[in-house]
Amino acid sequence: MQAIGYYISLPFLYGLSYLPFWLLYVFSDLTFFLVYYIIGYRKKVVHQNLANAFPDRSPAERLTIERQFYRFFCDLIFETVKCLTISERELLRRVEFPEDAAFYETARQQRSIIAVMGHYGNWEMGRARYSLQGVYPNYAIYKPLSNPYFDRLFIGLRTRFDGRLYPMKQAFKGMLANRAELTTTTFISDQTPSPKHAYWTSFLHQPTPVYLGPEKIAQKLNLPVVFVNLHRKKRGYYRIDSELIVDDPQAYKEGEITELHLKKLEAVIETDPAFWLWTHRRWKHKPPA
Repeated sequence: MQAIGYYISLPFLYGLSYLPFWLLYVFSDLTFFLVYYIIGYRKKVVHQNLANAFPDRSPAERLTIERQFYRFFCDLIFETVKCLTISERELLRRVEFPEDAAFYETARQQRSIIAVMGHYGNWEMGRARYSLQGVYPNYAIYKPLSNPYFDRLFIGLRTRFDGRLYPMKQAFKGMLANRAELTTTTFISDQTPSPKHAYWTSFLHQPTPVYLGPEKIAQKLNLPVVFVNLHRKKRGYYRIDSELIVDDPQAYKEGEITELHLKKLEAVIETDPAFWLWTHRRWKHKPPA
């Protein structure tokens, strides 16, 4: 059944991918109406997440954020499909990579880099754009999909323009094997680990379990940490903002590096909240007693 669903979907996905952006956004607008007003996809989750994250904002303000998010969420779906076939020229035009990016200064020191970011903006377009830039070969950490056919499809999408991947459970082993090579390894820092083995912190006014992986690997391999914000300039256009937040990771105590990059992400979300992935059940776990 997995194979049947994949082969039925494949021509449709590639057919969409070859459409121009303006037409994809027409479909996105239609999908927004269907998803938000008819299906109500995860509206209870989004509504509760926004209420908990922004208790000081009025219900009307949160409703505005909610609608803006769903519009962006539909754009995100079609933009990601577009990444199957997007050209280098189009990607360069739509995702800005500033000349003063923190990656360049760190690269001049001949040191590999750990980049941390959240599910904010279009991270797939941002990852592809960085891979195209060629500062360093870019490895992304990914969680394999349960459907092996769609897993191969996303691997192909994410390895275009010489993007590289580490499966989540093999990331540290892979980085050790490639430690002689100058690389950037990108971690999505707002994923949800098992609560029993998580580091607990406060994020968007709520107790939140997080992974310590980026911090631990940075300390073991003595790698600088760069925070990345994929800023949405306007519909379909982004800018990769980056900031060196840790230069000497071994000087930090447990949890301090993680707190640093999460506070950066929190500030980005609070400034412009519509472009974070609010459908994610980020707070489904409670702290252990």
